[in-house]
Amino acid sequence: MQSYDLVIRGGTVVTAADTVRADVGITGGRIVAVGENLSPGTNEVSADGLLVMPGGIDSHVHLAQPAFGGPAMADGFETGTRSAIAGGNTTVIPFALQPRGASLRASVVDYHKESDGKSYCDYGFHLIISDPTSTVLGQELPSLVGDGYTSFKVFMTYEDLVLSDRQILDVLDCARSCGALVMIHCEGYDAIRFMTEKLELASKKAPYYHAVSRPESVEREATHRAISHAELTDVPIMIVHVSGREAMEQLRWAQQKGLKVYGETCPQYVALTADDLKGLNMDESGGKYVCSPPPRDKTSWDAIWEGIRSGVFQTFSSDHCPFFYEGEMGKLNPKARTSFKWVPNGIPGVETRLQILFSKGVVEGRITLNEFVALTSTNHAKMYGLYPKKGSIAPGFDADIVLWDPNRKETIRQELLHHGADYTPYEGMEVTGWPVMTFLRGKKVMENGEILGSPGDGTFLARDLSPYAAPVDRTNH
Repeated sequence: MQSYDLVIRGGTVVTAADTVRADVGITGGRIVAVGENLSPGTNEVSADGLLVMPGGIDSHVHLAQPAFGGPAMADGFETGTRSAIAGGNTTVIPFALQPRGASLRASVVDYHKESDGKSYCDYGFHLIISDPTSTVLGQELPSLVGDGYTSFKVFMTYEDLVLSDRQILDVLDCARSCGALVMIHCEGYDAIRFMTEKLELASKKAPYYHAVSRPESVEREATHRAISHAELTDVPIMIVHVSGREAMEQLRWAQQKGLKVYGETCPQYVALTADDLKGLNMDESGGKYVCSPPPRDKTSWDAIWEGIRSGVFQTFSSDHCPFFYEGEMGKLNPKARTSFKWVPNGIPGVETRLQILFSKGVVEGRITLNEFVALTSTNHAKMYGLYPKKGSIAPGFDADIVLWDPNRKETIRQELLHHGADYTPYEGMEVTGWPVMTFLRGKKVMENGEILGSPGDGTFLARDLSPYAAPVDRTNH
């Protein structure tokens, strides 16, 4: 008779493909059986009335990121991954950022110092390329990809990060030669600078004008340009945090053309609008919602759901980028009060991602349970080289599991959350569906909002090459 370390008994097991009532048997941190009436385990957990789903994988989070002289992030690895676990996530992939002039390899080594022994959940690293020198592209990046850092991000905006078109083409060419998957932040740098200067000259400096400075046309143009570069170099790309119809339709156009262009969207683009940035009487409270691309309007929500339902988007991530609101290091710091362009750019969201998508997607009938699992876990694992270790419930997978109450109604409140930030942009939002228990490799690490795990429970994940990236081109070696 098979013996198990743990049996999760009597729940409804949901994967991207199937929904079945079954027990889950776990031994040595891995799932070894899924079936009816499994033999007893050393420990047992009843999942009666609950959904048993693979732990969330959030493939777009920012933790302990360099501040470039601005306010520091509110979350390092300890508080950020604690928040992830509380929200039903078991893996996150943050970004090791290369400052201009720095070695990419050294930046990764430094980022490990931020994460080692501090994470409550498993994690990998994307890379951010800000300085694609011949050494970076010829030596460091290919070597790092071989070491399991198999995806990286480039930016088409931000003073400290923006790459020229030629640099982007060189980076894409390198990605093709080493098999990396490229993520691209698509907003036009020069157009944003032009709009920002015009708005400031007109004394339109309140947080709301952050959204005005980055209209959909700026995102649409950059998205089309990124797609054109990918087509020219024959390299698959992931367009991240798509905010509305115009960029979404660029992705759909590329996909219908047969290009390998993938899409990601986020909770802020189905739950917030630009009007949230107005705050109260146009005061600074709108800074709570400053992120890029900015939220659009409710018709944009419809466009995002259209893209989700039709398969334009493969992943639903948080783009968790937390800053404090109050204090000298927050969004209300004295410099930020002088213009929207100085407001720290990003919002927290790793702990509330699953609840918002479940409530607005599954409960309101826009997506199925299986699509929910694909968008929040399975597709992330497949896209970023973690499958079949992560992302599903089947024998051989890590026992990363969330027990989910599909009927639990909650109001999102800062007091419920575990992140380091002092606010949530989703304060007061009513949702249906909530995580009640999280298991990381078979260890119960959260129950009813209480964190039972410890910093260091999470391990670093060296990732395989993505099956969605270009096959490795050996001709350049």
